[in-house]
Amino acid sequence: MPFIPHTEEDVAAMLASIGAKSIEELFDEIPAELKCGGLEAVPAGEPEMAVTRLMHERAAQDGFYLNFIGAGAYEHHIPAAVWQIVSRGEFYSAYTPYQAEASQGTLQLIYEYQTMMTRLTGLDVSNASLYDGASGLAEAVLMAVRAAKNGSRRVLVPAALHPRYRAVTRAVVKNQNIELVEVPFDPASGTTPVEALAPYAGQAAAGLVIPQPNFFGGLEAVDTLTDWAHSNNMLAIAVVNPLSLALLKAPGSWGGQGADICVGDGQPLGVPLASGGPYFGFMTCKQALARQMPGRIVGRTVDRDGKSGFVLTLQAREQHIRRSKATSNICTNQGLLVTAATIHMSLLGAEGLRRVALASHANTKALVEKLSAIPGVSRAHNGPFFHEAVLRLGSDAGEVLRALRAQGILGGYALGRDYSGMDDAILVCATETKTAGDLDRYAQQLERILSRRREAPPCAYKS
Repeated sequence: MPFIPHTEEDVAAMLASIGAKSIEELFDEIPAELKCGGLEAVPAGEPEMAVTRLMHERAAQDGFYLNFIGAGAYEHHIPAAVWQIVSRGEFYSAYTPYQAEASQGTLQLIYEYQTMMTRLTGLDVSNASLYDGASGLAEAVLMAVRAAKNGSRRVLVPAALHPRYRAVTRAVVKNQNIELVEVPFDPASGTTPVEALAPYAGQAAAGLVIPQPNFFGGLEAVDTLTDWAHSNNMLAIAVVNPLSLALLKAPGSWGGQGADICVGDGQPLGVPLASGGPYFGFMTCKQALARQMPGRIVGRTVDRDGKSGFVLTLQAREQHIRRSKATSNICTNQGLLVTAATIHMSLLGAEGLRRVALASHANTKALVEKLSAIPGVSRAHNGPFFHEAVLRLGSDAGEVLRALRAQGILGGYALGRDYSGMDDAILVCATETKTAGDLDRYAQQLERILSRRREAPPCAYKS
């Protein structure tokens, strides 16, 4: 927590200058029921040393776990320099300043971020970021509907897309008369075959969402799906893991014409796991769709003396003026997290990202081979994957994961909560942070737990 140097006299002087008697009066327009009050779980009047110890003790209660959960939020190594630089005073602000006359450093950083994201995704334009990947997809769906030449308010969404992305998108668009049509996946491959789209061929729809990799970690036939979307007058909306693009084909090169819009969550790029966030979303698109893009775009220009500078460009002022009637009300960005991602990508470079992606794929491949060798455990899908895969345990996944947790292992994500018929299936992930010893430990514990469940009668087993 940074030290805030304002004395009580400083605060009183500032309040007097604006004519407010107190901090409470300054913020009196905030309803009382919305104020959180004090920190009830922290004793009042304790010195800094005591509070620090209390927080360490509470953090230790969480324990230390070997983490094999992915499912949209991934444990990657983050060089110490990343957040050391991010926390410098130049960047560490609750507000992202955009005024060109005062914020050249911040604007240049966002410009550099946009440049990196367009190169990573192979598309023409990037905005300054969005709240997260799921809300980014909702904005992409709205964008596709606005741009649809056929006037359709329908978008095709694979069931193999992240369940939370589908839920958030549905929550955003359902009251805007936009229909999300769920396309089933092939149970054998865990991917969306182009044949599953046959019922919608020739029908009016604004777009087709194409996840790569999909929620099961599987690699979709993105070229075929993108071409199918374009041949049916739909936009192709890519949802990607940005780290995977260090190895896989960029969305801008999918099919004959490339995807039209690309979104995803930037968490794998230097943002730590932190109880679900905050993370950040990214969005890139083709030049032809730039004026439909929500949020802000920073551009590079020259002043009247010919000196280079950075300014906001193509910012939709209607966001401030038309409010609910605006095309989008996303008008801010996750500045601090984008700063971390930009520094992270700068430090690793293209080769560094590629090595992380390769190590993550290799570790997951090794983990899947070890676990699949355990009696009763098998891969659920037969296709290629990036750094996640689905395993069938032949036993209740929730109970097995609880038993693994008791051994200090977070063994994966139980899929039964989101997909019927997959109560014995887990999604596992092993990033570059895992060692061969980690994989062996997971395999040994899983084999022991499953063996006990097979040998002991159900009433004798305790998870």
